[in-house]
Amino acid sequence: MKHFPSLTSLLTVLTLALLSPTFTTLAQQQTAATVKPSGSTGAVDVEKIIRAFTAKETEFRQALTQYGFKRDAVIQTIGMGGQISGEYHRVSRFVMDDSGKRFEKILLFPMPTLTEVQVTAADLEDLGGVQPFALEASKAPLYDFKYVGKERIDELDLYVFDVSPKVMPDPKKTKERFFQGRIWVDDQDLQIVKARGKGVPEGKERFPTFETYREQIGGRYWFPTFTFADDELVFDSGQAVRLRMRVKYTDFEKLTGKVRILEEGEPGIEDPENKPAPPSAPKPAKP
Repeated sequence: MKHFPSLTSLLTVLTLALLSPTFTTLAQQQTAATVKPSGSTGAVDVEKIIRAFTAKETEFRQALTQYGFKRDAVIQTIGMGGQISGEYHRVSRFVMDDSGKRFEKILLFPMPTLTEVQVTAADLEDLGGVQPFALEASKAPLYDFKYVGKERIDELDLYVFDVSPKVMPDPKKTKERFFQGRIWVDDQDLQIVKARGKGVPEGKERFPTFETYREQIGGRYWFPTFTFADDELVFDSGQAVRLRMRVKYTDFEKLTGKVRILEEGEPGIEDPENKPAPPSAPKPAKP
């Protein structure tokens, strides 16, 4: 996110609220979840686990090319009195080709009314990258993994890792985005089922800390279905902006045949500022 320098400072809290009662129930249940320190568990071959789940993520990314899905992203700024002072709302349908290249068709994109912040190319990159998927398996060697322990959420036993880039990229020299935060890996499927963190590097921009939850779809892979955040974005100028946000991923559909793009990124409602970029099983509970 970029701020507009002429605006006065505001307090910022970025909150994603899912309206689905299913997620509300799971959020209430997570109070029972506990993290066991790594020292209290039996011997764990951390390197083996890392190799296994990064391999599974690679397999998952390949499988994702066979699916289309809908993403509904809402970002709102909140005034001092709690009223909504601006909104960015974008609903899109996504498909991927055999190489993993993502194509977007905008279904709904009314004129954004945000004034305190500006949604940037890096924000859009995070919406389609680190926020739903956390790690790119091909970048695994560029990360440090710290094993935290095991956590049980509902009936899932999860390995917990803190993750950060080995070397923080210079935002002036690269547009590459990385994940920094914590991931939860199912100890049976060895796939990421939950992630909490943010996109880095930041530079002069600020990015929210988010949480993403996945559900098992098709009986094999865990797909991202909901991302939310609750954060305060404070810029170098001292300005803070209060935000509310939610992102839902729905309508996963297995595609038949080859992906054929008639018009790349064809919008349903024209984006006046940015052309669109070319493009169940138990769920981990939320806090």
